[in-house]
Amino acid sequence: MSQVPSHSTDSNSNAATDVTPVVALKELVARLHREQNKIQDLLSSLGFALRSFNNLNQFLELIPLMATRVTDADGSALFLYKPNGQIRLEQLHWQDSQQRKNIRKALETATSQITLLPNSVPLATSPGILDDQMHQYLGPDVQIFGTAILVKHTERGWLYVLSRDPEYSWTETRQKLVRLVADQTAVAIENDELAVELRKKERLDQELEIGAEIQRRLLPRQCPSIPGVTLAARCKPANRVGGDYYDFISTNHNQLRANNSASADEVSWGLVIGDVMGKGVPAGLIMTMMRGMLRGEVLHGNSPAGILQNLNRVMYADLENSHRFITLFYSEYNPQTRILSYSNAAHNPPLWWHAATKTVSRLDTLGMLIGLDANSQYEDAQAQLEPGDTIIYYTDGLTDAASAGGDRFDEDNFISCFSTACKYCNGPQEIVDYLFDQVQLFIGADRQNTDDMTLVVLQII
Repeated sequence: MSQVPSHSTDSNSNAATDVTPVVALKELVARLHREQNKIQDLLSSLGFALRSFNNLNQFLELIPLMATRVTDADGSALFLYKPNGQIRLEQLHWQDSQQRKNIRKALETATSQITLLPNSVPLATSPGILDDQMHQYLGPDVQIFGTAILVKHTERGWLYVLSRDPEYSWTETRQKLVRLVADQTAVAIENDELAVELRKKERLDQELEIGAEIQRRLLPRQCPSIPGVTLAARCKPANRVGGDYYDFISTNHNQLRANNSASADEVSWGLVIGDVMGKGVPAGLIMTMMRGMLRGEVLHGNSPAGILQNLNRVMYADLENSHRFITLFYSEYNPQTRILSYSNAAHNPPLWWHAATKTVSRLDTLGMLIGLDANSQYEDAQAQLEPGDTIIYYTDGLTDAASAGGDRFDEDNFISCFSTACKYCNGPQEIVDYLFDQVQLFIGADRQNTDDMTLVVLQII
């Protein structure tokens, strides 16, 4: 009987011995699970900050803290390159606040020793240079691990994790976590740069829209009422701001006086169309400048050739340095005589539909581009219009319009469509609509023309 207690005691001892490893294993698993959850929470917080923060500096402040926490290190340092290629300490986190000042000083000294190679390429991009400097100024007791921050395959900085623990090891998991935080940093930097570019684009879009609105206001809002004539016009820029120009200008100088009593039949009208070489804002600015100068020249009462000659002299100095030129056709219509006086500065000659013979001719004179030669000479000519006659002013955006296959609409096709329109369309507006429709049909319904297109149609009633 005395052996029984002894046997029972041995059994309990063995059971206790067997249980101890199990408990230790469970505690290890639980600790690893807690560590895993902590890392997941930290990375989730970093992801949330990446999505939520609008300020890049606020996000960057978190990076060394997160890198330190997920790796259980003593601290972390974020280095970024300046625009000139030099490297700077952007953010630092160190667990021991008393040591932080000395660590910061050591890191700043280390980076100050890194000079630039030619073409502003930092030596830090060479393997080990920054590591060597940090070891030298931090001392041998500090273990370091760093990874590059790459934005669009371009090195933009480095993220380092630091530890004073002699038993601390850079496991593969810790290295992956540091790289993950560095990648998040790169995403934040790229997002911030994209946001800056977007804001610039939005400002540019606003400025372009303002420019387009100003240009729309400078073009005639409606055609004037001229006795014995019907008019229609349309300008379709390829971009929001274009270089095409047309205008209707009263040449009656007495209209400027308060006691003007001239009847509508006594008022001659200038009809002008032009095209600044190029497109977009530069062409639009030159067009706007030309409009003001031309209107000033018309007030002097010169002939069409004299107006173009004076305009060319005034604009030559400005256009000479811009490497841009202007084609311009200026004409004046007298409602009493039905005479159209005109002069051409290398613009597409307007087409004249003769109602009596149902034929088309061109209105053209010799003359060079505005801005090409300060001493250019221009010629005057006249056309006696008859009832039913139609004049069409146009820019080369219509004749140069290209199909998907690369073919041009060309002048012959344009003349043929114009003749058809004059035979079957009821008035200038229908002619304008028909010709634009034909050009659009030619280039393709879903395609945009690459050049500005402008039409002005004058028809004698």
